[in-house]
Amino acid sequence: MRSRFESWLPSSFPSLTVCQFKGGAPAHTWIFTAHIAAFIQECGYHRRVTAPLVVIIAAGEGTRMRSQMPKLLHPLCGRPLIRWTVAAAQGAGAGNVVVVDGPARRLSEALHAGPEEDAADDGRVASGRIEFAVQERPLGTADAVRAASDHFRCTQTVIVLNGDNPLFTSETIRRLLEAHQRSGAGATIASAVLEDPSGFGRVVRAPDGTVERVVETKRAGDASPLELEIQEVNAGLYAFDGDLLATTLAEVRADNAQGELYLPDVLPLIRRHERTVDAHEIDDPQETLGVNDRRELARVRAVAQRRIHERHMLAGVTIVNPDATVIDADVEIAADATIEPFSSLHGRTRVGGHCTVGPLSTVIDTRLGERSAIIHSYLREVEIGDGVTVGPFAYLRPGTVLREGAKAGTFVEIKNSDIGPGTKVPHLSYVGDTEIGERTNIGAGTITANYDGYRKHRTTIGARVKGGVHTSLVAPVSVGDDAYTAAGSVITKDVPPGALGVARERQQNVEGYAERRAERERSRSRKDGGDSG
Repeated sequence: MRSRFESWLPSSFPSLTVCQFKGGAPAHTWIFTAHIAAFIQECGYHRRVTAPLVVIIAAGEGTRMRSQMPKLLHPLCGRPLIRWTVAAAQGAGAGNVVVVDGPARRLSEALHAGPEEDAADDGRVASGRIEFAVQERPLGTADAVRAASDHFRCTQTVIVLNGDNPLFTSETIRRLLEAHQRSGAGATIASAVLEDPSGFGRVVRAPDGTVERVVETKRAGDASPLELEIQEVNAGLYAFDGDLLATTLAEVRADNAQGELYLPDVLPLIRRHERTVDAHEIDDPQETLGVNDRRELARVRAVAQRRIHERHMLAGVTIVNPDATVIDADVEIAADATIEPFSSLHGRTRVGGHCTVGPLSTVIDTRLGERSAIIHSYLREVEIGDGVTVGPFAYLRPGTVLREGAKAGTFVEIKNSDIGPGTKVPHLSYVGDTEIGERTNIGAGTITANYDGYRKHRTTIGARVKGGVHTSLVAPVSVGDDAYTAAGSVITKDVPPGALGVARERQQNVEGYAERRAERERSRSRKDGGDSG
C-alpha cells in the first residue's frame, strides 16, 4: 500500500528519482520545484490541506416518513434536517458544501430561501458557499456522490456524509479530517461500536487493522451470519482523496440484494489501487442516529434538544426543568437568564441577561431585553425592551414593540403597536395598530377599534395619558399628551393635549322603577293564576 505522499506524485515524474536530487545541483532543484508548482496549480493540492469539499447525500425520497414533505425538510429543533448537516459541515471549515438533491430540487429551494447563517453545534456561526448537484434517479449512495463529482478537485479531500444524520457535530467532522490527513490513507471512515448494530453496515477489518470493506445489511443476503455479529458499524461519514474517489466511483457495481450502487463499495476498490482504508471511531455513538421515519425523528430530537440545553446551561443559563422545556437550535440566551418549566423558545429568539421566561410561555422570533419577565404568555415577532413585564396570559402579535419599563398585563392582546417607555397596559385590553407615548396608563377594558370593515387605521396616544376603564378608541383618532379619557367613553374625535375626553350617554335615573316593576310582576302572576282556574 502506498502513502498519500507517494500517490500524489504525477505520472510525469518517473524519470525524476531520489538520487537525482542528492547532489543538490541548482538545476535539479529548479526542475523539481517547477514540476511541483505546476502540479499544485493543476490539481489544487493546497486546497486539500486548508478547505475540504463536503458532499451531503440528500436525494432520498424518505417514503417511510409518510409525508408529502421531503424528509430532509422536516423540522428538528427549529431547523430543517438538511440545515443541521450543512451547518456542521460549514462549522468544520468546509470550503464548499455540495448538497445532492433529487430531480425536483426541493432542497435547493429551501436552502436558498432559508437564513443565510445557522449557528453550528458548538454555538459558533457557520457560513459558507452551498452548491447543488442532482441525482436524477435513485440508484444508491455511490451514484449520489458520483452526481457531485464535477465539483471534485484532483487531490482535495472530499468529506461525504448522509443528510439524514443530523447529529454529526463540526468537531467530529474536523477530527475525521485530521485523522485522514495524518494517516495518509486513501479513505477514512467514521465508525462506532454499538450494543445493537441492527440496520447498520458492518465494518470488516483486515488482519493489519485497516478496513477491508463495509457490509450492508439492508436486505437479507447482503451480509453473512458471521458478519452480522460484528458490532463496529459504518457511521455514514467518510473522508476521501478526491481523485481516488472519482476513479473508484466509476468502478462500483450493483452486486447486492437491493441492486443499488453503495458508496461503501468504493473501499475495497481503493485497496485494489494499493491505498489503505482506515476507520476513525467517533466519541459519541449517538451521532450515528439517522432519521428514516417519525419515530426516529423523535429519538433524534431528544438528543438534539438535550445538547441545546446543555450548551445554554454551561454558558450560565438556568433551565429549571429541561425535560419540560423546548429551545430551538438558533435561539440565543444570555447568562443569568432563567427559563421556567413548560416554556418554548423558537426561531431566532434572543433572550437578554437576567430575564425570566415562563412558566408556560411561548416566545417565537422575539428579542427580549435584559431583566424582562414573560409569564404565562405567547409572543411572536415582538421587540421587548429592558425591564419589561409581560403577562400572565398576554398575547403579543407581530410588529409589537414594548419599550423600556413598559408592561402588558393580564389578558392583554397587542398587535403591530409601539408601546412607549414606562407605559402600562395592565389588563383586559386590545391595542392594535397604535403608538403610545411614555408613562401612559391604559385603563382596564380599553379597545382600539382599528378596522372599519375595509381598512386598518392607526391610533395615536400621547405621553402621560390617563385612560379610563372601558374606553373605546375608534381609529383613526389621537389623544394628546397629558390628556384623560372618561370611563366608558367611545372616543371618535381627537382629544387635545391636557383635555378630558368624555363620549358617553348622559346618565338618567328613573325614580320608583323597582317598585313599579315588582307590581307589574305581581299583576302578571295573579292574571296567570286566574286563567288556569
